[in-house]
Amino acid sequence: MTRTRAAWIVVVACVLPRLAVLLYERNRLLDAFTEKSDRFARTLAESGTFGFIADVPSAYTQPLYAFFLAPLYWTLGRSWPVVGIAQILVAVATALLVLELGRRVHSLGAGLLAALVTTLHPYVIWHDVHVNREILDGLIAVALTLVALIAAERRSYRLGVATGALCGVAILGNSRLALLPLVLAVYVAWREHPMTRALALVAVVLVTTTAVVAPWVVRNRVSVGCFAVTTDSRALWKANNPTTRHILATGRWIDDVPELAGAPPWPELAADLTLSGRPTRVDECAQMRFYTKQVTTFWREHPGEKARLSLQAIGMLWRPTFTVGTDTTSGGLTDSVKRVGEPVYMSIVFLLAAAGLFLANRRFTWLALLLAGYGTIAAMVFAGTVRYRTPWDFLPALLAAITVLELGGRLRRPRGSGR
Repeated sequence: MTRTRAAWIVVVACVLPRLAVLLYERNRLLDAFTEKSDRFARTLAESGTFGFIADVPSAYTQPLYAFFLAPLYWTLGRSWPVVGIAQILVAVATALLVLELGRRVHSLGAGLLAALVTTLHPYVIWHDVHVNREILDGLIAVALTLVALIAAERRSYRLGVATGALCGVAILGNSRLALLPLVLAVYVAWREHPMTRALALVAVVLVTTTAVVAPWVVRNRVSVGCFAVTTDSRALWKANNPTTRHILATGRWIDDVPELAGAPPWPELAADLTLSGRPTRVDECAQMRFYTKQVTTFWREHPGEKARLSLQAIGMLWRPTFTVGTDTTSGGLTDSVKRVGEPVYMSIVFLLAAAGLFLANRRFTWLALLLAGYGTIAAMVFAGTVRYRTPWDFLPALLAAITVLELGGRLRRPRGSGR
């Protein structure tokens, strides 16, 4: 097996099922399961304003996915072939990076198997062609893991810069990763000596991350009124209030949390009211501070409920079955595959990955545990769901691939041959 042949196998395995889902879902692709980044992208392409409506700047979402969609809408138009094919190309790039990561960590065979497990994940096949930002989260997650791993091996300032840059891009795609640069900076510099050089390497990662994120944060200060990656602390409040745990336990999502009595319209609602002929303006920064205060008050006054919410989030994040009804309501064949195929598929991957923790090389094992641990803590603070885990499922996929190859090699080895 050559790298070129392995790459072609991965490309074919990635593209064909996604094309099938794209054709099957084409009439629903831009009408269902979309998120507000799509609306931001349309406004940006049509008016040059990053917001819900023209001439009203907003910071009510992380910008990366909207920045990905807007050039497509502006140059090629907003249609299901444009979005679907573009996202399939991103999925191909993600799978090829998994192939390279596995080759570096273990072998070309491990990379090939891990790439196939990652790209043939039933839920991801469906999810990748729909309008959801996790398609970019997955690509950046694999690239960041690969670069951080090489940076830790070589302890290079240049690779430290690359790690920091990718951390910055990751934050612009998902604000819950805001503290991940601290984790990766320590990982990259852990074995460096003397201490002054290790601290310098940490500083390189953090300064580069800041340099990537800063222009967007400054833009929000100038255009919206406050320093922030996103002003949507209302989402954090929906995940942290006394009604959240019951709603999640019944299969609903945090969007079903009742609105806070007396709270002003949030930016998206204000935009809808304005477009309907009732001009409404909101102070996003004031709302951000208001909902942040509600969250910290909940944590302080209901620590027991927050602890139960955190345990619930861990279970929802790592359970191989779906816990949110909207994740499995597409209907028909895709719904059946996700309900039945997904739990079986990921249960096998998780079992093999657990064994892989003892078979993979230590440097990668520690990195995988750090990344999985960070994702778990982020879920405890916010909320957990399969959708938030899948961008990082290449980690258990690679550990599972290593298990299969290692155990297979030992079974094939003749008795008495030594190691």
